[in-house]
Amino acid sequence: MVRCVVSLASVLLLAVAAPPPAAGQDAAAGQRVFNQCRACHTIDQGGRNLVGPNLHGVVGRRAGSVEGFRYSRPMQEKREQNFVWTEENLRAYIRNPRAVVPGGSMSYPGLRNEQQLNDLIAYLESQR
Repeated sequence: MVRCVVSLASVLLLAVAAPPPAAGQDAAAGQRVFNQCRACHTIDQGGRNLVGPNLHGVVGRRAGSVEGFRYSRPMQEKREQNFVWTEENLRAYIRNPRAVVPGGSMSYPGLRNEQQLNDLIAYLESQR
């Protein structure tokens, strides 16, 4: 009986301690949103750079740091400022690249649909 109570208490503690899934984020849907990005970016581990850098492991990475990619001067300045692609920074950049990196070379105008943005961020986070 004591063993049962301890086991039940352990399960309940783990359920409470585990972080909940991010509300409104669907990585599978985000993979479909990423298809818009494939014209310029790869995301496979070890994938090559295209017009834009490979985005595998982008979440948590320092901006402008993919080896072998030639970054614009404004993105190089972000790297020198130790700018990191946190979820918040990625969200702002994908929403409006020119606002985050003025003069940068990314021609994408931005993703305004919040659900698609949430899903895309979830997908990028899953690619570590």
